[in-house]
Amino acid sequence: MAKKRKDFASIYKWNTKDLYQSDEEVLKEIARLEKDILALDKFKGHILDGAESLLETLDTDTNLEKRIEQVYTYGHINNDADTKDVNYQTIYGKAKNIYTKYLEHSSYIVPELLKGDYETVQKYIASNSKLKEYERVLKHIFRNKDHVLNTEAESALASFSSLFSAPDEIMQTLSDSDFTYDDIIVNGKKVELTESNYSVFIKDKDRNVRKQAFTSLYKTYAKFKNTIATILKNEVEKNAASARLRHFNSSLEASLFPNEIDPKVYHNLINGVHKHLPSLYKYWDLKRKELKLDELHIYDTYADISKSNDKKYTFTEAKELILKAVAPLGEDYQKVLLQAFSDGWIDSCNNEGKRGGAYCTACYNVHPYVLLSFEDNFQSVSTLAHELGHAMHYYYACQNQTYQDYGYSIFVAEVASQTNEILLSRYLLDHTSDTSEKLKIIDELLLSFKSSLFRQTMFAEFELFIHEWTEQGNVLNHEVMSNKYYELNKLYFGDQVVCDEEIKYEWERIPHFYLNFYVYQYATSFMAAIALANKIYEKDEKTRDNYLEFLKLGCTLNPIDSLKVAGIDIADSKVLDDAIAFMNELLKMYEELQGSELSE
Repeated sequence: MAKKRKDFASIYKWNTKDLYQSDEEVLKEIARLEKDILALDKFKGHILDGAESLLETLDTDTNLEKRIEQVYTYGHINNDADTKDVNYQTIYGKAKNIYTKYLEHSSYIVPELLKGDYETVQKYIASNSKLKEYERVLKHIFRNKDHVLNTEAESALASFSSLFSAPDEIMQTLSDSDFTYDDIIVNGKKVELTESNYSVFIKDKDRNVRKQAFTSLYKTYAKFKNTIATILKNEVEKNAASARLRHFNSSLEASLFPNEIDPKVYHNLINGVHKHLPSLYKYWDLKRKELKLDELHIYDTYADISKSNDKKYTFTEAKELILKAVAPLGEDYQKVLLQAFSDGWIDSCNNEGKRGGAYCTACYNVHPYVLLSFEDNFQSVSTLAHELGHAMHYYYACQNQTYQDYGYSIFVAEVASQTNEILLSRYLLDHTSDTSEKLKIIDELLLSFKSSLFRQTMFAEFELFIHEWTEQGNVLNHEVMSNKYYELNKLYFGDQVVCDEEIKYEWERIPHFYLNFYVYQYATSFMAAIALANKIYEKDEKTRDNYLEFLKLGCTLNPIDSLKVAGIDIADSKVLDDAIAFMNELLKMYEELQGSELSE
């Protein structure tokens, strides 16, 4: 039975008082914002009257955004910590409402700017040095000129902004608060299955426990296939309609345009991963042999294949391991990371009602916040390292950029997180003499290839299909989605794995399908992280220094050029080829170590 949040010590909870001292304080700020947002109205029709008018508009808008970000962060992280807490449901709702109101009152700014020309804006920047702070933002606005609607249309869309996130919110509520699963039997005792502890039981050494967890979870999702298909269909149709309205050729193009990513990058990833599927098949074959199974089922693919799969880590041990693992990044990096543990940046409680999964969010005026449900296993340690990579990326960007330039692109977001994960694995691999432990770490690295590169690319392929299917005028329903998802699983698992029928419903529980072409970036980022982490760990000082500069960039460069600062050209197929070469080395190393262990 999951514990209540109040039963956890404060050291395992994030410190929301850094945002606001109390709920009353945030509610007062929301009330102030209700009035202060109206100040935007006075600039309507006057933005381009002169450099001073443009600067005052942008300063007013930016200061409101900062304050709303802080309100929103307080509401959503408290709500996520316990989704059943009605008080924080209310505060989060008020925060979303104030954000919608802000969007409505600021929606005229971009269309009005675009009625002018960029040459005029450049003259204003030249005449007032303070406007230089907004140069990147203004340049980006004018790049979007062909895709911005008129003032009335933008205002109308802004008023519906909270509704556009409805599919994601409905799905989160279903999975976090309303879903219940059949109990499973573990060590002869009945255990409640939840989204949070599923990740533990699907890796259990007892095959029957894995199968029970797998069957129980997807049995529930199967019951909701029509409902969830309708939810996801609406998300896809929303994306398609938005792309058409904004004069893009597809949802994919619309999604990639803001980050200046050529759709070829997306397609090349899928094609490149298809080419390297034999390496994944090799991994499945290795896993089947190590588990001593005649046939490998999908519920077996998460199982540890090392003898040390029972090793436990306390939260304190996780902290110490991560700090040691990131040592090659320098003393300053370690010092800030220690601050994350001591100053309440992290919420690790595995409490009832907590949102599933893990994430890091940032507040420019305060600091990043990390959420996870720590389960005292290696996967949780690795997840913590991952999210702290995001936190450090946010921290360095906030420290070195203005508010409008700190928010780095989604495309590079996973580089820092996965670099941390790989550094952790490399550190552990080199600091144990236990062959069994080495085997476990290699298996975890190989699992990262499976989950971050191959699995995310499979998700990306599915997401591309459901959008293209819809854009071609076809009807999207649970049967279409389930059949396609099952077909993709058969491709990515190959003949080495039995594709259990239940896996066709897995698409229902993937939250990233509501983030509009997000998942492919896990794969591209993982490729980059492999190259960076291996060089950093091997004490390549130039790569380390370049990487730290990359962390400071925010969005001052487009993501492709940002990665080039770190020394990675993601358009070069060699990045993927080298990553797969490392995977093949790990497979070989595993087989050699296993052979030496058997001969001992």
